[in-house]
Amino acid sequence: MSNSPYIFDITAENFEQIVINGSFEAPILVDFWADWCQPCKMLMPVLAKLAEEYAGKFILAKVNTEEQQAVAMQFGIRSIPTVKLFHQGRELDEFAGALPEAEVRAFLDRHLPSAANDVLVAAEQMITAGDAAGALELLAPAQAADPNDYAILIAMAKAHAALGDWDTASQVLGVLPANEALRPEVVMLSSQMHFAKQAPRADEIDALQARLQADPKDSEARFKLAIAQVMQNDFAGAIDALLMLMMKDRSYGEDAARQTLLKLFDMLGDDPMVAQARRRMFNLMH
Repeated sequence: MSNSPYIFDITAENFEQIVINGSFEAPILVDFWADWCQPCKMLMPVLAKLAEEYAGKFILAKVNTEEQQAVAMQFGIRSIPTVKLFHQGRELDEFAGALPEAEVRAFLDRHLPSAANDVLVAAEQMITAGDAAGALELLAPAQAADPNDYAILIAMAKAHAALGDWDTASQVLGVLPANEALRPEVVMLSSQMHFAKQAPRADEIDALQARLQADPKDSEARFKLAIAQVMQNDFAGAIDALLMLMMKDRSYGEDAARQTLLKLFDMLGDDPMVAQARRRMFNLMH
């Protein structure tokens, strides 16, 4: 039995109270271990140290799988050490093996409340409300305090993009490691940059519309207006315009309409309109 207020030994009898019910008070890190397991003995002091250091931001719950086989079976534990994080009554994430302290700390920091998380939430709200400049002022000190907080960098890139400063947004995203660049929000932002580089200026829109009205075969005007629709978040309109261009002038810009549609689909990800648009594009091609 631990004397720490942040570390508990778990049994079948107290699991519900400490882990499930307790996870509504604070995240619970459940360590499945055994006496014979050497990696478990390497990991356990790391977890105990972090539990004390984080001082209640999470609770460490230890399950001896030899003594508590029913609990281990309930969660399908097949190898140890296995560590599961519970929050708000459900399992949130897990890792297996004796990770180094830095990796365990990174695992925890992804999920535990922090001042940086509060800044992120506030900055996102400001960007949505149209105050991207204010969001940058809020984010700058947090980024200076932790230059490797990639979530802060991504938020800063969003703010620069919202201000129309796509070059700076691109530079910010350029420092992200490859795995972070695969985040859906980063993929979307990168795609927006692609469209921003091709988009007509606001003062060109009326002239392009007049050109297309005068000559429905003006493929360049149709294409540029479709890009403008993307930048205005009129994705359905952009898809219709690009599909129309495919139908009327497939060769324009070396198949630019189809290539641009594919880029737009990547940007929209799981949006329901994508599946329907893909079917429409397939029918046009075949």
